[in-house]
Amino acid sequence: MSQPAVQEQAAGSEAAANIGTLFTKFRKFLRRRPTLAFLLCAPLLALVIGLIVYPFFYSIWLSLLNKKETRFVGLANYLFLLKRDTFWMVVRQSVLFTLTAVFFKALIGFIMAHLIDVVPSHRQRIWRGLALIPWVMPPALSTLGWWWIFDPSHSAFNWILHTFFGTSVPWLSDPNWARFCVILVNVWFGAPFFLIMYLAALKSVPANLYEAAAIDGASAWQKLIYITIPMLRNIIAITMLFSTIVTFANFDIVRVLTTGGPRNTTHLFGTYSFSLGILSGDIPLGACVSLFMFPVLAVAAFFILRNVRQRVRES
Repeated sequence: MSQPAVQEQAAGSEAAANIGTLFTKFRKFLRRRPTLAFLLCAPLLALVIGLIVYPFFYSIWLSLLNKKETRFVGLANYLFLLKRDTFWMVVRQSVLFTLTAVFFKALIGFIMAHLIDVVPSHRQRIWRGLALIPWVMPPALSTLGWWWIFDPSHSAFNWILHTFFGTSVPWLSDPNWARFCVILVNVWFGAPFFLIMYLAALKSVPANLYEAAAIDGASAWQKLIYITIPMLRNIIAITMLFSTIVTFANFDIVRVLTTGGPRNTTHLFGTYSFSLGILSGDIPLGACVSLFMFPVLAVAAFFILRNVRQRVRES
């Protein structure tokens, strides 16, 4: 065998050995738990970056441009919004809507969870299933049904009122009644979420606590105040935080039911942003409105989560 052939064969063997070594190291690298965890989370991470992180920073950039998106204007859009009475009305309406809806969702869910918890186990499935129907239905579809109920021309409520009392209610044309309708539909849709969370938490409360309290002569009200609520306070805080975020950013219920009317009195941040950005063609101004939600929700999340962490450390 000639010298070049020997050298070529040796080089080939060395390359094969190097490839084998690299392949072995690569297999060991893939078998490491941190690597496997990263690979499993990579698709979700890509979705978060593509659907949340990138749109967030792109919205910030858009909010700094003029209406035609051809010139950088800095904070001019934000200053313009802060001077508009309509914007501050949207802020007040969003806060009122969120606080009222979350409070009644939590209250109704808490009461319904206790009512279902005392039902015999073999019958609880039926009641849980019936109670979850509003929550599992698509919000836009269920809100359309409510719109038919409140519609001034074909309102089922007004037909009943007119038949028995000879009067009717301007459900969606009066600002106060329109706000009431929006909150009512949101509570109807969201209360089952609180119900199922509180019902699951009630199952984890040790029965011996109630037995000991009964031996000591505690009433049902005292058991609720001194046992149930303290045992459920963390799940109450977490569910209220989650519901606050979802309710504050609500879009579909207001959009289908009132489209923000009458006279912009039922607009929330989401619908007002859509109205300015899409319907009016001012994308930068609409981006500004949507970005105002971030600091409000961030502050609320900070205080609620800090309170939960303090309770966990105390326990």
